[in-house]
Amino acid sequence: MNGELTQGPVVRSMLRFAVPMILGNLLQQCYNVADTLIVGQFLGPDALAAVGSAFTLMTFLTSILLGLCMGSGAVFSIRFGQRDEKGLKEGICASFVFIAGLTLLLNVLAFVCMDGIRPFLRVPEALWGMMRDYLAVIFCGIIATFLYNYFASLLRAVGNSVTPLVFLAVSAGLNIILDLWFVLGLVRGVAGAAEATVISQYIAGIGIAIYTWVRCPRLRVNRAHWRIRWGCIREIAGFSILTCVQQSVMNLGILIVQGLVNSFGPAVMAAFAAAVKIDAFAYMPVQDFGNAFSTFIAQNYGAQKEGRIRAGLKAAVRTVLLFCIVISAAVWVFARPLMLLFVDAGESAIISEGVRYLRVEGAFYCGIGCLFLLYGLYRAVGKPGMSVALTVISLGTRVALAYILSAVPAFGVAGIWWSVPIGWFLADAAGLGYYLVRKKQLLCLK
Repeated sequence: MNGELTQGPVVRSMLRFAVPMILGNLLQQCYNVADTLIVGQFLGPDALAAVGSAFTLMTFLTSILLGLCMGSGAVFSIRFGQRDEKGLKEGICASFVFIAGLTLLLNVLAFVCMDGIRPFLRVPEALWGMMRDYLAVIFCGIIATFLYNYFASLLRAVGNSVTPLVFLAVSAGLNIILDLWFVLGLVRGVAGAAEATVISQYIAGIGIAIYTWVRCPRLRVNRAHWRIRWGCIREIAGFSILTCVQQSVMNLGILIVQGLVNSFGPAVMAAFAAAVKIDAFAYMPVQDFGNAFSTFIAQNYGAQKEGRIRAGLKAAVRTVLLFCIVISAAVWVFARPLMLLFVDAGESAIISEGVRYLRVEGAFYCGIGCLFLLYGLYRAVGKPGMSVALTVISLGTRVALAYILSAVPAFGVAGIWWSVPIGWFLADAAGLGYYLVRKKQLLCLK
């Protein structure tokens, strides 16, 4: 089913589209936790550390593919809103060739550079054997990751956010079952955990591709659409590469801050590890809402529905601010009980630092909520470079202030925590200022 976001009640349209995306991300987070628990409980702490380090690397690689697919999705949404069926199908062909080519290159580089990963990630020799076994299998799933994210972005671009959720649910459930079977039943170790993941990824990727071809005739291409024009490739590349840079920069900034956190010792590392998981769950819904908002704006931008774009902007800001205020209050009040979900009650130093982190970050979720809307807005109106600029401002400020403030004795590690909301609000100010100055040009209002 395809969703027309250019008609119907504004708030209801956005929420109906956003909720499956939010549920899918929650499902993905729960699956990641379950996957980690299986490895940690049945293969031991060394296996957990090896798989955990590999997971950080795969998150970075996935962010590259996700950014490329999200960028193409913005172009698809605009063409869909314009009712330009020929342009949409040409874009589908051009983006598939472009992103598939980059995926194959990334896959080859991953295998070629595998042995160079250890010194870069500073993996202990005792763990490298298991981590290498895991990576040798998990890299085989990079193409599957591309297939799922490409067709999920395509379906979401035309208003269908339910089908990607269904395939993700099947993949996540199957992965947990196969994990237990391969790790416990077949005693395949960390390689078995990777095999379970790759099989599940291919079932989701191939399955959603077949579904799109069979059930979505409006998206089905023919030989004529494969005559790819340079202008089409250039447009797709412009959106995709810039969105990819934005996603990659976000993960790179987090890795840099992680290194600084590690310098404060095991207790701070443990507090940060637990608190970040809580943090991600707390603001993840507004991140997905920002992506849904982006599709809504892109479709209406393509359809040149000025009034609906303005109404969508106002409704989205109200919705995000209301949600963030409620979540901020909840995290502030329940910071300690939330930390106790991950940390033993006797670890008072870890819990205390985690609570401090959550109360600093949690008090300012409105900042990250508005930033996700700005990312989505600029991607939707053909200015993905501005989303990259805001990401650089946010993370650049965060990294710089984290190192500066944490070196001041009065702040210490708390300086790292305070650098995050400061970065959010500086990026918000830049994004809002640019919008107010260039509003008419951005929305092509006539």
